[in-house]
Amino acid sequence: MTGQRIATRAGACAAVVVLAVTGTTAAQADDDIESLPAGQIADRSRDALLDVSSVHLRARGDLGEGRPPMTVNLSLDRNGNCAGGVDLGEDKGSVEIVKRGDSVWLKPDADFWENQVPVGGSAFEAVLAGRYMKGSASDSRLRPVVEACDLDTFRELVSDNAGNDAGTFAKGRVTTVDGVRTVPVTRTLHGQKLTAYVDTAGEHLPVRITVLGDGADAAVDFSGFDEPVPTATPPADETVDVSAVLGRAPAQS
Repeated sequence: MTGQRIATRAGACAAVVVLAVTGTTAAQADDDIESLPAGQIADRSRDALLDVSSVHLRARGDLGEGRPPMTVNLSLDRNGNCAGGVDLGEDKGSVEIVKRGDSVWLKPDADFWENQVPVGGSAFEAVLAGRYMKGSASDSRLRPVVEACDLDTFRELVSDNAGNDAGTFAKGRVTTVDGVRTVPVTRTLHGQKLTAYVDTAGEHLPVRITVLGDGADAAVDFSGFDEPVPTATPPADETVDVSAVLGRAPAQS
C-alpha cells in the first residue's frame, strides 16, 4: 500500500532517465565530447551512468498524465542502500525513506496518511506517533520501495532500453549547470523534449535531465556519483514494526 505509492513516484523518475540518456549509435573513444554527434553524446552519458556505484538524484516537477508535481530526493547505491524522501506535492504528503542492508524504514507525515490512505490512515498515524515504520526488505508489502531504492533497478531500465531508436536527437550549445560545463542533448519523442545536460569533463555523466511537453515539466539533477550513501538509521525507540501498523504478519517474498 504505502510502498506501492512511493515506488510509483520514484519509478516515474527512472522513466525520465531511460528516455533521455538512451542512444542508438556507437560512441567514439576520443575525449572531445563537444564535437560528437548528439546520439553519441547520449551513448557516452548512458554508459557512464551505468558504471557508477552510487548516485544522488533529485527529481522535481510534473511528469504529466495527471500526476501532480512532486519531488524525489534520494541517495542510492548498487547494494540496495538508500536514504532520502518523496514529497508528493500539493499537500498530498511526504515520506522519509531509509534502507540499509535487509532493513527498511518509512516515515509518512500526517498529510500522507490523510490523503493517500483516507480509510484508516488516521489510525496508522496514531500507531506511529511520528515514528518510523520498520520492516524487512524481504517483506512483499515493501518490495516496491526496496526496488526503487536499488540503483540496479535504474541501471536495468537504462540498459534494457539501450537499443531504442525512437525519436530524434539534437545537440545544443555548451552551457553551465550548477557550475558544471555541459553539452545539452535533446531527444524529441512522443510530443516531449527530453534534454540531458552532459558533463564535458571526466566520465561525461549527466548533470541534469529535463522533460518538457505533453503536460510534463520536470527535471532530474544528478550528483554524488560513487559517494557512500549515508549510513545513519533510525534508533529503535523511534521505530514501530510494520506489522503493528498494517495489522498482520510480515509477508515473505
